Formats: sequence, C-alpha cells, structure tokens
Amino acid sequence: KLVRYGKPGQEKPGLIDAEGRLRDLSAAVSDIGPDQLGDAALARLQKLKTETLPLVKGSPRMGCPVAGIGKFIAIGLNYADHAAEAGMPIPAEPIVFLKANTSLCGPNDNVEKPRESAKLDWEVELAIIIGTKAKYVTEADALKHVAGYAVCNDVSERYFQIERGGQWTKGKSHDTFGPVGPWLVTADEIADVHKLGMWLDVNGERRQQSSLDQLIWNVPDILHELSKLYALRAGDLVFMGTPAGVAALQAGDTFDARLGDIARLQGHIAQAAV
Repeated sequence: KLVRYGKPGQEKPGLIDAEGRLRDLSAAVSDIGPDQLGDAALARLQKLKTETLPLVKGSPRMGCPVAGIGKFIAIGLNYADHAAEAGMPIPAEPIVFLKANTSLCGPNDNVEKPRESAKLDWEVELAIIIGTKAKYVTEADALKHVAGYAVCNDVSERYFQIERGGQWTKGKSHDTFGPVGPWLVTADEIADVHKLGMWLDVNGERRQQSSLDQLIWNVPDILHELSKLYALRAGDLVFMGTPAGVAALQAGDTFDARLGDIARLQGHIAQAAV
C-alpha cells in the first residue's frame, strides 16, 4: 500500500506496513509518481526490508496517492442500476469524460460545495492507476498495465453537468471533486478486483452498496476501449463509474466510502469560501 502523506504540496512518499503502520519511503524514492509505477520500479520497492524504514509519528494528512497524474479519465453510466435511476438507457459503448486534474485531492480532505451548486452528488468508485504505457491493448493483456487500485469519490454537480449545456466535465471538475486514496494498493495484492464490494455512507446512513462484478464494462474492457482513443501512460488515472444510490449532498454532510476491506476514504462537505 503506497501513500503520499503531509501538507498539500509537501507530500512525502510512504507505505503502509503489514501492521497498518505508516513508514517513510523518502530514502528509497523521491515520490510516488509515474517513474515509480512500472513493473521494475515496483519490484525494487517490493524488495525493500519494510521493517528498516522509519516509522512516521502521529496521523499526518494523506494526499492523493499518486503525483504527476497525466490524464484524469472517468467512465459514466457503467452500472445498469445507476443508468436506470438517472432515467438513461444503457450506453452502446462506454461514456468517457475527463475531470480536471486540479479537482484531485486527498481522501479525507474537505470537499467544497461550489457557490452556485444546486445538485451536488456523491459517487463511490474504483480508481485504476496505470503503470505502463497501453495503446491498442487487448482485453487479455490489459491488466498487465495496471499498477494498482484505490477507492475514490467522483463528486458531481448535476445542475452544472446536465442543465448548463450538457457538459459532463463542467459538472465534474470543481476543486476537490476528486478525492482518491488513501493508498495505492498494488495490483499483485488483489487476486480479482471484480470480486470486491463497494459502498458509501452519508451521515452514517448506507446510500450505495454494490460489487465490481456488476460493472457493465469491466476493467479489461475499459482499458481496451480507452487505449484505442489514446495511449494510456504511467500515472494516468481512471475512475470506473458508480452504482445506484446517488443523491444530493449539503454543506456539513459527511461521507464514508469503502472498497472491500482494502481502502477507505472519509470526507466532509464544506461550502466554498472563495
């Protein structure tokens, strides 16, 4: 489990050891970014003697687990039940849109509610972090290009997205609309990502619950389709879509999103100050 911890803009690389303790990776790597996500780089990290790495005191803020993200890609309507609740047909092929990289934030950072927000939604999702370049990759080879996974919340403003010109990116890219983390779980740690459950609570009430085996297009499908549109490169991030159960968030609400028993993020909705 690879992490980046510390104040925004000052994050350091780290890992979570077998006992759940945070250890500093600064002596081994400068950061957790594209150069650290390839097979050879991850193999070098795997050979480290974890017990010799310095323990980090206290409970520092966790940042986005990957620095230098290139493309921030998201998939829409990838669960049949979510398409149904949105009153939309199941798409003939994946809906693909981009979120601004500036919307990325740490897993427990406050999420801003924009000043003109009228319909703010949560969306628990699987995040895929690309490890090696993939272009025209087959479904059979797609998972070879994945460095790891995280849990994320594709925060969305439906009024901006649907009622102001039908532009998805407009409703998906406000600052802090991309909490992800709390760590990158390397792909070798998960036998079958599609067997993981996912759920999200708002103010302590369960609002979303599903499993990744319910995806319309699974991880290999999506990476195959995306790699026909553009090369996927190390550090690119893909949000895989959300199940049913989205609804309006208000300033002061809290959410708790989980991916199986491997990752959890918690956040608070705060009114935008600027």
